[in-house]
This record gives sequence, C-alpha cells and structure tokens, in this order.
Amino acid sequence: MPDAVHDAFQRPLASLRLSVTDRCNLRCRYCMPEDEYVWLPRASILTFEELDRVVRVFSTLGVRKVRLTGGEPLLRHDLPALVRMIARIPQIEDLALTTNGLLLAKQAAALRAAGLQRVTVSLDTLRPERMLAFAKSARHGDVLAGIRAARDAGFEHVKLNSVVIRGFNDDELGDLVEFGRAEGAELRFIEYMDVGGATHWSMDQVVSQRDMLEALTRRYGPIAPVAQTGGDARAPAERFRLPDGTTFGIIASVTAPFCRTCDRSRVTADGTWFLCLYAGRGVDLRAPLRGGASDDDLAALIRATWQGRTDRGAEARLGVADRGALYRIDSLRADPHREMHTRGG
Repeated sequence: MPDAVHDAFQRPLASLRLSVTDRCNLRCRYCMPEDEYVWLPRASILTFEELDRVVRVFSTLGVRKVRLTGGEPLLRHDLPALVRMIARIPQIEDLALTTNGLLLAKQAAALRAAGLQRVTVSLDTLRPERMLAFAKSARHGDVLAGIRAARDAGFEHVKLNSVVIRGFNDDELGDLVEFGRAEGAELRFIEYMDVGGATHWSMDQVVSQRDMLEALTRRYGPIAPVAQTGGDARAPAERFRLPDGTTFGIIASVTAPFCRTCDRSRVTADGTWFLCLYAGRGVDLRAPLRGGASDDDLAALIRATWQGRTDRGAEARLGVADRGALYRIDSLRADPHREMHTRGG
C-alpha cells in the first residue's frame, strides 16, 4: 500500500468524514437551533457511486478510516448499500457511522450485515424532557432503542457522544457513565464548540475537560489517564479510567485542541472537501468528478491540497479575544457549507 500523503506539519491524510446528507430530524441547540435552513440542492448531492469513487481515490493517498456522517446519515435512503460498497475497498480498515440514533433500531442489523464496523450514537441527556427542550424531539426512547439495537446487531465498540453544556446537562456526567457501563458502551464527552450552527455559543457555557474530570473525581475517586498507542494516538478523545476500570473519553476541542495531530478531513454530501472544521472554504470535488476528471486527476488535486495544508483552526480560536460564535445566522444562510449539519462532525 502507498504511504499516506502528509501536510505541511507532517500530519497524514488518514481519516475521512463522509457526509451523505445535510438533512437532520433533530434541531439540537449546538448545531441547528434555528427554525429555517438553506438546504443543498438535491441535484448536487453525490450519488453512492460518486461517494464510493471519492473514498477509493482518498484510499490511494493514505486514508484508512472512513466515518459516515450527516446531517443524520440514516435519513439517506438505503445507506447499507453504500456501506457495502465502501467495505469492499481493500485499503479501508475502519468503517464507522455517527448517528443521532432515532432510526438506528430499524437499520442496525442491515448496517452490520453490510460491513459497518463501528457505531457512535449522540446521547446528550438521559432525561426525555431535556431532549424535548434541547433538540425539539420527544423521541428519546428511540435513541435508547437504537443503542440497544446496535449492541444486539453485534457492534462490539459502541460509543456515545455527549456534548456537555453548562446549565443543560453538566449535572448528568456520572449518570451518563453509568448508562454506558450498563449498556456496554463508552462515553465520549465533548466540549461545546463554537462551530457552524452554534449561533448561541458563549465561552461561559463551555464545561472544560478539567471541570469534567473534577466532577467525575468527586463522584468516583481518582481517575487515571489511559495511554494512547498506535492509531489511537491521533484520536480526538483523551481516554480515562475510573477506579473500577470503566473507561470514558473527553474531546477537549475548545480548551485543549488536538490540531497538531489531526489527520482528519471531511467531504460534504455535495462533494466539498474541508481540511479543517473551522475552515472558511473548501475544495470542490464534485465539479471534476462530474466533469470527466480521471482518478489520477482527482488524486493529484487532493495530494497537492493536503500537502499545502497548514490548518490549525481550533488552536487559532484559542487566541481570539472576546471569543463568541464563529458565525452569525445571516452568514450561515449566505453559505450553507458553514453549517455543521452540512459539513459533518
């Protein structure tokens, strides 16, 4: 296999987030808090064949991990068909999915049979009334059913993502850990980020990694870091172990960014490639895809772009005085590619 392409800071092109839709069936405050949105034109959305080709080209340049995202990826009709296509690519060693879980119970078995290896489910609260207020959905039970269906379908490494926001769910950290333990899933606590549609973001709502560890230490006692080795060394989450051996992770993107080891980029459902979650603009891959470019042409474009990459967006945000939300509503509506539900997490 060819060696991975490296950027200006010697970060490899190794992990690809592939968004399959910009649509979502939740309206979470940290991502889609508004009532109206500008959607990508349906004709611009890449077909499964085009998405498969994109992954194949990226795989020749070093990508070994692919994560299907959205929006809510399970809204894309017949997603197991795309999973089967990508699972056949020899270089792809890790094929995962991030979902809000609402539709997972019905699709978990088919996704596993198609070759999906890992599932991450967003679970910000264990209280249905909080989900209703925060995400405008009364389907909390469907999320829990999806988590259990993933386990029953044979997914061995189910992860649960919880964005922690002060005054919303920061009193549930221990309860979420206990739920994960009971369900055989590992928690990933995520600092509330000022990206995309987080138009109501403010620094005082961020619960830092230090604050989370202090809260969990008060409940459980001493917490030890887990050494990250191999591919895990570039994972965004730092992992920790409770005294009884239970593990969990924290993604401290706001207070302790991992830019210097970041090997991931993301392609939107309409083929725009973003090299950083904070990037102001992306690279159009759809035009060459549909304009007759060969795989070698696409690979040359991707290689040259990545080799010139100097993005360290989260670190740059650390130095912003009076830091607020990255975008205002009018700015998001002017360019839907700035939205998290378009860009993918």
